[in-house]
Amino acid sequence: MWNYIIPILTLILGLVGGFAIGVWYLKNQMSNMQMDEKQLQQIARSMGMNLNQKQLNQMSRRMQSAKPGKKKK
Repeated sequence: MWNYIIPILTLILGLVGGFAIGVWYLKNQMSNMQMDEKQLQQIARSMGMNLNQKQLNQMSRRMQSAKPGKKKK
């Protein structure tokens, strides 16, 4: 009986642990991601928007303030 229970438990724990580590890694990579104005402009154009300099600055500030590690004032 233990020959069936232990492999199943190991599989379940491995899947849960792997998922948790994957989510943590992805969040960590997303918070460290930095975009310059050219990349932001390219993303906006791909969505059908054309941003001027003021809008680019606003977007940059919003992305910097939305990072998970920062505290809002």
